[in-house]
Amino acid sequence: MRPLRRFFDRLTPHFEPGGKLEKLYPVFEVIDTFFYTSGRVTTGRCHVRDAIDLKRAMSTVLVALIPCVVMAMYNTGLQANAAMAEMGLSQASGWRGDLLASMGIGYDPGNVWHNLMHGAVYFLPAYIVTMVVGIAWEMLFAVVRGHELSEGFFVTGLLFPLTLPPAIPLWQIAIGVSFGVVIGLEIFGGTGRNFLNPALTARAFLFFAYPAEISGDTVWTAVDGFSGATPLGAAAAGGMEAVDVTWTQAFLGTMQGSMGETSTLACLIGAAILVATGIGSWRIMLSMLVAAMGLAALFFAIGSGTNPMFQMGPHWHLVLGGFAFGLVFMATDPVSAAMTEVGQYVYGALIGVLTILVRVVNPAFPEGVMLAILLGNVFAPLIDYFVVRANIKRRALRHAA
Repeated sequence: MRPLRRFFDRLTPHFEPGGKLEKLYPVFEVIDTFFYTSGRVTTGRCHVRDAIDLKRAMSTVLVALIPCVVMAMYNTGLQANAAMAEMGLSQASGWRGDLLASMGIGYDPGNVWHNLMHGAVYFLPAYIVTMVVGIAWEMLFAVVRGHELSEGFFVTGLLFPLTLPPAIPLWQIAIGVSFGVVIGLEIFGGTGRNFLNPALTARAFLFFAYPAEISGDTVWTAVDGFSGATPLGAAAAGGMEAVDVTWTQAFLGTMQGSMGETSTLACLIGAAILVATGIGSWRIMLSMLVAAMGLAALFFAIGSGTNPMFQMGPHWHLVLGGFAFGLVFMATDPVSAAMTEVGQYVYGALIGVLTILVRVVNPAFPEGVMLAILLGNVFAPLIDYFVVRANIKRRALRHAA
């Protein structure tokens, strides 16, 4: 790696102040620090709170997302291959089918490798489009503002495609990530200053701008002409009798849904990594889980003769839809979540309650995690404000004498 280091060292003067390419320093800096740690060191007195920096924190989140990525590709391929077998199709349509044929990949739903590769031709293009468009916007703002490119988008760029159905058009992904980066992130100053989760902001934009491609029965399986509702959507329409998967299948994630949100098991593996490394807040996860399961149990006990969602027990709420994914990776976003310890309990509980309220009380919109987290993001600064004010008041009373 020494020749590469010398190559970067020779280029550095051109991008530093006074160099011909100084305006492009943020672009050069992000490439340099991708391979090596920064050569700059702090001089003088400083306070070090932790040995981990933003880049290492983001890298940990990326590692925690690996199980969801693998499951996204496997389950997308599994659902597509099973649908093709049911419809009697021998090859996928379009350029994806031609690519799989050139690679000698079949369509056997019982073959793990075939499922992975079939799912990869849907997930990887979505991921590539997200990264190319998102980083282009990030570089543009970094160059105009003259600051370094933040590593935060590398997490957003992986989270966003995981929340999408496999059949969504790539041009809509480009528009969605553009909205999430520009409106949800950069207009507030970039990573660390945004109060909304940019990945959820992008998905919310697509949900309201292009509802036909982000919801319904035809978008969840990567096969033209196949219609299959998600188990959560089926439960909202016809009760638990309409759910065609077992609890174990839902827990493992072998069902219809957004690419990376179906597997509760994959999310739990990610949660263990985030909690063990101290990156994800266990307080938010715990309070959101307890509040959601408690309210779901209450609704289940009350019952309803007209609303089929009252039939869904709390154990089903945990494994259907994007609840586990939102709990582990979205609600715990350190920038848009509450900062204080007490505030994190309140913040998580608020999201958990809102999720179940939207799912159960409004069965026309069975998936409430996305909007619940975004609403929680809006209230997070206010929650922290009241927690801090309460601490100041208690401290003043304690030292009044």
